[in-house]
Order: sequence, then structure tokens, then C-alpha cells
Amino acid sequence: MFEILALSAAAAASLGSPADIWASIVHDFSNIGSPAALAAFTQVLLIDIVLAGDNAIVVGALAAGLPPQQRQRVIMIGILAALVLRIGFALVVSWLLGIIGLIFAGGLLLLWVAWKMYRELHPANGSPGSPEVHGDEHSGIRPAKSFAGAAWAVALADVSMSLDNVLAVAGAARAHPGILIIGLILSVALMGVAANLIAKYIERYRWIAYVGLVVIVYVAGKMIYDGLVDPNVGVLKLFGA
Repeated sequence: MFEILALSAAAAASLGSPADIWASIVHDFSNIGSPAALAAFTQVLLIDIVLAGDNAIVVGALAAGLPPQQRQRVIMIGILAALVLRIGFALVVSWLLGIIGLIFAGGLLLLWVAWKMYRELHPANGSPGSPEVHGDEHSGIRPAKSFAGAAWAVALADVSMSLDNVLAVAGAARAHPGILIIGLILSVALMGVAANLIAKYIERYRWIAYVGLVVIVYVAGKMIYDGLVDPNVGVLKLFGA
């Protein structure tokens, strides 16, 4: 676990030197009582919690149709892939935020994530679920029928959900680099040690998922707006506006 956190901290180095990173963290958390900083931290915390649990639910549901040994292997692959991908995307987050139009595209992607989460909260069909993951039996996701199919589906889901998580954290805390750094580290830590526990509590207390859903929709709307009008990376810049 310490190695994972060390990699996460190294990923945050794309946001500046160690001294710059520490200064940003101290600055933001020394002002955590201010409305803007507190709102950003609360949004980041809820995003990390809800998306870590959702990631575990999706992985468990996709693996549910496999024999126990293969199912456990796919779930382990899914968790490890999510860890690696979150670290990888965190490594390039400052570069990603500098691409014209990506904040706008990230906002649209988060709207799709919100719609997908809403559908998981109101499934049309049941799912057998995996015993190793709590809450995935109500996901409405159709399980894969082979080990290769499950592993491939889990890999694709992990790419999408890890990028969603990093972009959502970046969108919520773009003006607070210290909170952004802690949010990236927290997303990896939660995925590594608490995703299944979070999934269990989200299933038991559905209001957690709904609060997270509202936050994600809000952050998505903010990213879409900023991604249009930002003078540096806004889409309107392409049209000379």
C-alpha cells in the first residue's frame, strides 16, 4: 500500500517540484475553512468515494458469470488495472488540462458517467453479481461469458472510469492544486484498499450514490462551461472568440 501511495505522490509531481507541491498542499489546507476550498475538497472527496465504489461494482458484475477461480482473477486484474491507470492518468493530468477542448470533452464524459450511474441505481434487469463484491447484483450489467471476454470488458471499463475519476477530481479542484494533489492520491488509495467496502455501503445507503451523482453532474456542468469560455483552453478559443 505504501508503494502505491508513493507512486501516487510521484504522479502528482507533474504539477510541479516537491517544494511547489508541498507549498500548494499547505496553502490550500491552511485555508480549508474558506467556502471555495471547502467546497472543492468536499466535491473531490465525494467523487473519489462514489467512483471507487462504482468501479468495484462494475468489475464485480462483469466477472459474475465466471467460475470462482477465474472470477477472482478477473476482479484482481480489474482492481490492479484501475490502480495503475489512475496513477498513469495522474502523471499527465497537468498536460491533459492544457489541451484545448479536453476540459469540455471531460465534462461531456462525466455527464455520460452520471447517466450510467443513474441507470445502475435503477436497473432494468438484475445481475447475478460476484460474491467477492457487495452491491454488484443490482448493477444491471450483463456479465461476460468467458475469462478473456471479462478481462477485456474490465480493462475497457477501467480505462474509462479511471480517466473519469482523474478528470472529475481535476475539474472540481482546478483552482486548488493542493486539493487536486490530495484528491489524486486519495483516489488511488480508496481504489486499492476500500473499493469493495465503499461498494457495500453505497448499496446499503443509496443516498450516498445520489449525493455523489449530484456532485458529478455539477462538476460536469462546470467543466463544460469552463471548457467553452476558458481563455487558455476553452473550445471558443479555436474560433477566435
